[in-house]
Amino acid sequence: MLMKNNLAKDLRKILPKENVLLELEERYAYSQDATNLKEIKSIADAVVFVESIEEIQAIVKVANKHRTPIICRGAGTNVVGACSVEHGGIILNFSKMNKILEINRQNMTARVQAGVIVGELQKQVEKFGLYYPPDPSNLAVSTIGGSIAQSSGGAKTFKYGSTKDYVIDMKVVMANGEVLQTGANTIKNATGYNLGSLFIGSEGTLGIVVEATLKLIPKPETQRVLMAYFDEVEDSVRAVDSIIEQRIYPTTIDFMDKNAIQTVEKFYPTGLLTDKESALVIEVDGFSKAVEYQSEIIKNILKSSGASAIQCSTNEEEYNKIWTARRSSMGACAKLKPNVTTDDVIVPRGNLAKLVLGIREICTRYELDVCMVGHVGDGSVHPQIPIDYRNDDEYKRYKLAKSEIYNLTAKLGGILSGEHGIGSLKRDYIHMVVNPLALDYMRTIKKIFDPNNILNPYKIF
Repeated sequence: MLMKNNLAKDLRKILPKENVLLELEERYAYSQDATNLKEIKSIADAVVFVESIEEIQAIVKVANKHRTPIICRGAGTNVVGACSVEHGGIILNFSKMNKILEINRQNMTARVQAGVIVGELQKQVEKFGLYYPPDPSNLAVSTIGGSIAQSSGGAKTFKYGSTKDYVIDMKVVMANGEVLQTGANTIKNATGYNLGSLFIGSEGTLGIVVEATLKLIPKPETQRVLMAYFDEVEDSVRAVDSIIEQRIYPTTIDFMDKNAIQTVEKFYPTGLLTDKESALVIEVDGFSKAVEYQSEIIKNILKSSGASAIQCSTNEEEYNKIWTARRSSMGACAKLKPNVTTDDVIVPRGNLAKLVLGIREICTRYELDVCMVGHVGDGSVHPQIPIDYRNDDEYKRYKLAKSEIYNLTAKLGGILSGEHGIGSLKRDYIHMVVNPLALDYMRTIKKIFDPNNILNPYKIF
């Protein structure tokens, strides 16, 4: 208790009183993220709202003094326990470091603080005719810092890449309080080691990203989305291959299985065809004439690949209607039972049908419902499993099923995360897909960067 009291005194010397939360209820609320955990076993010692790099440097020195963890938090939307609290410590909240510092139209870059909302950045750069493509499904609230920490992706990764492809420079407060600059304000950089790549996806375990310079691209003139339904899952996957073989490069090729379609239509009716086994959501963008040309080719390919029905947007309302249906899958699934878990497994696209059917078989065997969506162009699947954590038998079956899903993913040449990260939820399984020597080097890097183990300790591995 004495240590906690001294920690609170030191933090209040650095920050305004209103930026330090110490009440039990406040600390409890910020000690969990969007991960559906069965119970909260530990809570933070303090929650602090930072407004400058200098404040963060001072907090890091206090954390070293008290040997207490620092857990960075953006919007807390991650689902792998990446910013949950396991050993007390300080929650570093970035919601007040949310400024877009510069949008440079000539260089096509944006310099932002870590707390900037992804969707807000997209809106602002579009005013300059520019475009920031990464689009996590929760982009209306997720932050740039969180996206960097989790190396987040989204539906448009197939064509445009993920967050890691747009970060060209960062300012990072290191575990000793020093500020590291990882790159430069240039699109290309072959000058020394690419230190930035270490921090992207490191989940706040190596340093605290406080500022980022992001690459932008010209905004496409228009976009169109198609939704194609199939009576067999395998046909929908083969259709993707056929589209790519014709040198068509869609922005997005997303997937919904029958359970996902039915669940969305039940709770958020948008006119989906609920008797179909699967559906593809395909978006194309670019110049209007090119979009029209590509859409017609894609429709012909889909028909010849066995699509039993095709819907195509002709205006913004129809475009938003299809995307609302796709993005509503998690919310709809959450209405089935008190808790819903979502995962993020990815395999080479050639094994995607085997993964989808395998996950369905596993969940059926363990008597679990599952709704599957994903980014089929990338080979990425998000199994969403609604359960009731109060039912011990159901929870046990879920844990066994999850382990089998990870085993299946490994056997199919896949990995445990394409865009969500590992956090605390998947760390016991990472050895299934990561080489033991690689894990040893990761641990060595962690010790070098964070010798006192204060930065989000015991996450990832």
